[in-house]
Amino acid sequence: MLYDAYRTYADAAFPIREIASNSARVLNSQFSLDHLFNPRRFSAALELISLSGFTHSRPAYDIQEITLQNGSVVRVTEDAVISTPFCNLIRFAREDGEDLPKILLAAPMSGHFATLLRGTIRTLLRDFQVHVTDWTNARDIPLTEGKFGFESYTEHIIDFLRAIGPRAHVMAVCQPAVAVLAAASVMAARKDPAQPASIVLMAGPIDPRISPTKVNELATSKPLAWFEDNMIGLVPSAYEGAGRRVYPGFLQLSAFMSMNLDRHAKSFKDLFNARIAGDDAKADQIKAFYEEYFAIMDLDADFYLETVDTVFQRCSLPRGELTFNDEPVTPQAIKQSFLLTIEGERDDICAIGQTLAAQDLCSGLRPYMKSHYMQAGVGHYGVFNGKKWENQIYPVVRDHIQASI
Repeated sequence: MLYDAYRTYADAAFPIREIASNSARVLNSQFSLDHLFNPRRFSAALELISLSGFTHSRPAYDIQEITLQNGSVVRVTEDAVISTPFCNLIRFAREDGEDLPKILLAAPMSGHFATLLRGTIRTLLRDFQVHVTDWTNARDIPLTEGKFGFESYTEHIIDFLRAIGPRAHVMAVCQPAVAVLAAASVMAARKDPAQPASIVLMAGPIDPRISPTKVNELATSKPLAWFEDNMIGLVPSAYEGAGRRVYPGFLQLSAFMSMNLDRHAKSFKDLFNARIAGDDAKADQIKAFYEEYFAIMDLDADFYLETVDTVFQRCSLPRGELTFNDEPVTPQAIKQSFLLTIEGERDDICAIGQTLAAQDLCSGLRPYMKSHYMQAGVGHYGVFNGKKWENQIYPVVRDHIQASI
């Protein structure tokens, strides 16, 4: 019923948004009615209407080339090197980068597509061959492909690291930090030759008991049965994943936006005012962010519920109770992988200290193999995207990885 109600609303709103979008384009075109009246205010209002809705298709990465710090431009190719029903392992390769170190970028499954990390990928391509976990929207996965749970994510990381080969590096952004640390722990305990040379955990809930945020408090405020009864829907019959139980992306995004309603309202106001003032560069930048931010994906219900239970309610990893295929997950088994943890001073989703907790868990690593960095003045998103990521955080990541080579 939940998903059907949302779909009914979305279907009804779609033609209104399309009319508003097309009308705004006409008013801003060379055929506008400038000689009769100034259409900017009306056009800006229509643009806001056209933007006020979610999409469910993955945007393009649109990374055909990058500009290096020396000013040279190199071409980038994108291809899927491994495909499963739930994920494509996408490789971004520089035409001159065959000998560059390889890094696996583990994207979160938290309501957005991996394209949200487009800026992260562009930056990493300065020095690495980049592989990205491009997760599939759960509503597009047929029931016949089975379920996808927390262990499935961990297993994908292990399989992808093996496919990339020995001495690769892995970086987890936000929520997958727990699964990535678990994967590295399992591989270390098995003495797997493909265990990563270095691990970078960025703003991830390794131990959410530390300085709980609103997100953490929400996850622990209700019993697991409440989340199953109130947050899970069935994919409607119109989609390939018809009948699959999912945590709808529109619920996740609505929850994120409710945490910062004033900020989002200000952004839309800034877009409106910038368009009226003729500052199209600023308006386009805000619009591009929300077009990406409003592209949402559903999560398999098992993955969502197991994450709430394992990561946030029982805190199984820091308590030493996490298992993978009935095998104990022991971070202290990691002895060869350099570890870097990164946090943002103003992160209201994953508080300071939650990612740092991995340092103590990885007690088998020598002190010189462990590093921590806290970036002042950034929130959650700023840890992996934006100017401070590019100019201050990334150099720390690059130097950490190079030290492990």
